[in-house]
Amino acid sequence: MLVAEVWIVLSLSLGAAAVYAVLDLLQSLLVTKVPLNHQVAVINSAFAPNMELLDLAYQLVGIATALAPVALVAYLFKKERESKSIIGLDAVGLDISQPKRDILWGCVLAAIIGGAGLGFYLLAFHAGFDVNVVPTNLPSSWWRIPILILQAAEDGILEEVVVCGYLLRRLDQLGWGENTALVTSAVLRGSYHLYQGFGGFIGNLVMGLIFGRIYQRRKRVAPLAVAHFLIDAVAFVGYVELVGKVSFLPHP
Repeated sequence: MLVAEVWIVLSLSLGAAAVYAVLDLLQSLLVTKVPLNHQVAVINSAFAPNMELLDLAYQLVGIATALAPVALVAYLFKKERESKSIIGLDAVGLDISQPKRDILWGCVLAAIIGGAGLGFYLLAFHAGFDVNVVPTNLPSSWWRIPILILQAAEDGILEEVVVCGYLLRRLDQLGWGENTALVTSAVLRGSYHLYQGFGGFIGNLVMGLIFGRIYQRRKRVAPLAVAHFLIDAVAFVGYVELVGKVSFLPHP
């Protein structure tokens, strides 16, 4: 039953995203007849760019539905009495029992991983292994920055709960070795970033190995979610503020 549960949760979330990312990479390599670094991948796209309120509604619905797998994981933990809280995510350490420590750890991880990740992306892009990753093409609206911050929070919660907390917990319950489970989780994380190119896969694979090992040692998703949120928030908002103004940042 646990094996079936894992497949279902992943097929409804980041496992499906990994399959689509592989297909996107194949299309980039086999169909689009230009080098990877001349192609563009937009992370946060506009749905109705000429209708602000409708586009805002699309963005909010998209964020809410993307978090549905997190709600499913919380429900499963509560159903099996693995959680003692109402929310159900304390089973993987996503709670407010250690706020100062979680935020501190998150900031340190964000500074290290975020800085190294940006440098690696720029290196991979200029070497032709990555596409031009555009964090957003949302129109300049009053809600653009708040939506980008919410998107960053969604990414941090969804990925760290499912790929670190849930998957590593279930693989441990299934008797997998610690290192095998860690590599599996990290490969999954890298795989759903393949739409960015080979550099995106490698960079997120390394991030997955680091985050996964920290979770295995501390059993807390909270600092990882904080770090992931900060990395994405700085990337999304920083792109809006800096694109076209600094020479090292690729732009469409």
